[in-house]
Amino acid sequence: MESRHLFTFLVVVEVGSFTRAAQKLDYAQSSITAQIQALEAELGQPLFDRISKKITLTDAGRRLLPYAQEISKMHALAQDALRFDSELSGTLRIGAPESLAAFRLPGIIKEFRGRYPQVQIILKPGACWELTDFIRSGELDLVLLLQPETEYKDIHIETLIHEEMALVAPLLHPLHNLKQVEPHHLKGETILHTETGCSYRILFERYLNHHGVFPDPKLEFWSIEAIKQCVMAGLGISFLPLVTVRNELVEGKLVKLNWNDESQRVATQVAYHHKKWMSPALSEFLHTVQKHAAEWREEPTIC
Repeated sequence: MESRHLFTFLVVVEVGSFTRAAQKLDYAQSSITAQIQALEAELGQPLFDRISKKITLTDAGRRLLPYAQEISKMHALAQDALRFDSELSGTLRIGAPESLAAFRLPGIIKEFRGRYPQVQIILKPGACWELTDFIRSGELDLVLLLQPETEYKDIHIETLIHEEMALVAPLLHPLHNLKQVEPHHLKGETILHTETGCSYRILFERYLNHHGVFPDPKLEFWSIEAIKQCVMAGLGISFLPLVTVRNELVEGKLVKLNWNDESQRVATQVAYHHKKWMSPALSEFLHTVQKHAAEWREEPTIC
């Protein structure tokens, strides 16, 4: 039983005429007649007595009427429940590598939660290759990635910003006096690395190796905050996204070496499965991400 046939039935009852029902619904009168006839055929009983130019409900029509009214009411309630409004609810499963989870996402989540407090956000950290697998499997709704600009056939991906990188050192480090730090200057330096598999670590090491530099010893950390603290303590130098060390550079806790990072830059990208249904909550979260990305692109660089 099609709901539109029931709605047409209710309008005919309300206005008392097939002609007036057609005018109200902006249908051809033949369409009204066809819908009522289809409903009558399905029920196996006539719903209207058609005497002269007047129509009246049959006994079957009178018995159907309260059910049609209840179905119409439930249809309206269902639409209201799913309507895009300020009362968005549900759960969003978001993924990001640690650097973006700590330094890009907080402002986004704060604004989104302020507008839509009924939406639960579950944040899952991970490496970029893991996050793209989670998108493909449906475990995550949307992810932020930090990697060389990449495209996928099965994932919708958008570049938000090309991230500037920074080779940072403790205060008074001798390399800070150089007008340009070259790969050979890093021979013998202790490099504090992010975890294996990190996109910008791979680019940095590949660049050094290409120039015949294989720094050793090196230390590996899972936490960018731990890396920064160790650099400030004089344990070595590190190659990190500028956004993760901006505050320490401004406050004079770290120094940025004169390093050419052009070949080692990565992009922050937002991604979701191309077959993913864009729910109102997900659509609004994506819009918030894009809004903040526009602000990121206006941030001044630090020399």
